[in-house]
Order: sequence, then C-alpha cells, then structure tokens
Amino acid sequence: MSQRRVVITGVGIISALGADRSAFWRALSGGQSGIRPIEAIQPGQLRFQNGAEVRNYNPADYFEAKEAELLDRFAQFGVIAVREAVKDAGICWTGELRERTAIVTGACVGGQGTEDKGFFDVYHEKRNRVHPLTIPRTMANAAASQISMEFGITGPAFTLSTACSSANHAIGHAFWMVRHGMAEMALTGGSEAPFSFGLLKAWEAMRVVSPDTCRPFSKNRRGMILGEGGAMLVLEPLEAAVSRGARIYAEIVGFGMSADAHHITQPSVEGPAKAMREALHDANLNPEDVGYINAHGTGTPANDPAETRAIHLVFGKHVARLAVSSTKSMHGHALGAAGAIEAVATVLALYHGLIPPTANFEEPDPECDLDVVPNYPRQIQVECALSNSFAFGGLNAVLAFRRWNG
Repeated sequence: MSQRRVVITGVGIISALGADRSAFWRALSGGQSGIRPIEAIQPGQLRFQNGAEVRNYNPADYFEAKEAELLDRFAQFGVIAVREAVKDAGICWTGELRERTAIVTGACVGGQGTEDKGFFDVYHEKRNRVHPLTIPRTMANAAASQISMEFGITGPAFTLSTACSSANHAIGHAFWMVRHGMAEMALTGGSEAPFSFGLLKAWEAMRVVSPDTCRPFSKNRRGMILGEGGAMLVLEPLEAAVSRGARIYAEIVGFGMSADAHHITQPSVEGPAKAMREALHDANLNPEDVGYINAHGTGTPANDPAETRAIHLVFGKHVARLAVSSTKSMHGHALGAAGAIEAVATVLALYHGLIPPTANFEEPDPECDLDVVPNYPRQIQVECALSNSFAFGGLNAVLAFRRWNG
C-alpha cells in the first residue's frame, strides 16, 4: 500500500503555561516559565519546593460531577486537550469516520492521585475499603477510553506506557496508522498528573529534581522540574484535510525509535542518536534539512551532555546551524505527557515561524556546545524540526515535522 502524507489539523493543550493552546503559545513564545512553588502538598515536606502545575484548575469547569468522579486528574487533562484539538480541527463526525478514527495516548504513571489516596486510606486511615472507582480511575488507558465514549469513536483505541517517551511513542504509532491506511484519522497525545505526595517522595529519593528551577544545558543546572498537563493532536491524511479546507499546522513526516540496552536510569549517546537517525530515515530527510530540535533537555547533569553528544553524532558540522531548545525549562517535565506537550510546541514553532527559547539559562557549559536559544525566542522560519523524548529504561522516540507550505 502506498504511503499517505499526514498533517496536523488540530491542537489542544492544558499545562502549567495555560489552559488552552493560545495561552500556552503566548507563554512559550515569550519565554515565560510556569515553574512555581508546589501547591498540591504542604510546604516543607520535600527537599524540592517547585513544580510546573496546572494552576487554578477546577474540574467543575469542564465536567459534570459524575464525569469528574469517574476520571482521575490525569485523564481529565487528556479529555480537555482532545476536546480543544477536535474543535480546532473542525471535524464533522460521521458514522464511518468514527469507525475509522484511532485514539492513541501516552501515560507513564496513570492515576497517581487516586492510587495515592487509596493507599493512604488503607494503610494510614486503616479503612477496610477504598473508593469503588479506584481501578478505572487509576488505569493508564482511562483517557483513551473516555475519549472514545465521549466522541462515539469505535476504531482502535489504546495507550502506550514507556516512561518519559510515552507520548512520542503514541504519536508516532498514530502517525504510522494514518500513513499506512489503518486509520482515516487519529487523536493522539498524552496526559499526566504526578503531583501526589507518594510519587513526589519517590522522585525526591532519586535526587534528580532541582531545588530551584530547570536550567537545561546551563553549566549550573541542578536537575529537572516535574510538570503536568495534557496535549493532543488531530492527525489526518493530507488529501482529506485539503478537501475539507482544514487549517494545517504542519506535516508529520517521520518517527524513529530505539532502545539503549545500557542502563535503567543513566542515559547513553548511541541510543538517542539511533532514534534521531531512524526518524530522519523514516521522513526521508537529510540532517541538513533540519533547522530546529525540541530537545529532551531535562536539565539534569547527566542527560544534557549525553543528548548534546548524540546530536553531534547525528548532525556533524550542521550542528553549528541548528537551533536546539528545551521547553521543559518553562512547562516542566510532564513525564508521559512530555512528548505531547513538546510536539505541540514544535508544531506551533513551525506554524508561527518562531523558535521558543531555553528559559532560565545562565552559564554556557562546554559539554553542551549547542545553540540553545537562551532565554529569548528567535523569529526564524525553519523547514523541518525534530522533537526528542528519551526515557528511563533507555527507550527513545523521536518525531520529525515539516513546515506546511501549502
């Protein structure tokens, strides 16, 4: 079967940078950070105090009481994001389209808030039972399932969980499904809500979270900052999008994956480099075609130099002409949703002709010798971009996008 070109016609997002696409882009393009003191738990209970939370969130603004009761915070974020994306795409649903639409989501930790409360009730409060909806609220596929029911979609629907690469794996597989005719449309992305006490203590134990803020590629970086939210994209064949007069944000042209086979937490250079090469090969792009990389860029001492070396391996002398920024410096590291949030950032960068910066940058690091677009956005139109996600367990997923010139 011949391959179809696939474009992005709808974008939806809720994150620490705002409750919709417009707010997200305003903050991102202005280099405004959403990292602030954590409000989900009482101050003083953790070694780190800051996070990138969705502020002033009230489920009642989006859901009836029964719906909100059924969905954990992470699943609510996924549903909110897909509603915006579907509306943005202007989809006119038919019975046939509902049967031929795929839903592919990514989630790393699922319903942690619900799980945390359940364990607290059992082990601390000594209660003999937990909330009867604990299982459906905690399952990682809750967002995908709710999306299918809300829109009456009966095509393939599933969730991928590969730690911090979850959303990129989800988007990549959704892209392949549309490209190869397995689906006529895909709703894809990821969502996460990790700000529960138990999970925060687990991250504290790893000693990779910054005590102040996220400074990717900066010499004085001190670690990552956790984030949350949901981001979703509408993917459809180019021919279908053009025929219905849809606005096209960008074309998704490639997807690459690899495994480090190296270490459960320590990054490698070869694995990420392989995933970037695979994405370029899948997209039929040369390294010189790429003008921007939305880096994994966690801000940890180990990750940033490893990613820098991987980029050098793949792009060689072209590195000097590459803009490489980490938007985690603004929206935090949203784990399984990170790739989706960063895919939206990359797509909007291509659409608006503006590269978002690496915020909070203070001091160049010789080990991170990249053009990291420090602190201020750059008005530049690039033709192609990559978005990198590299996960614990050594699982790497890279997406390739092209600016739409139609």
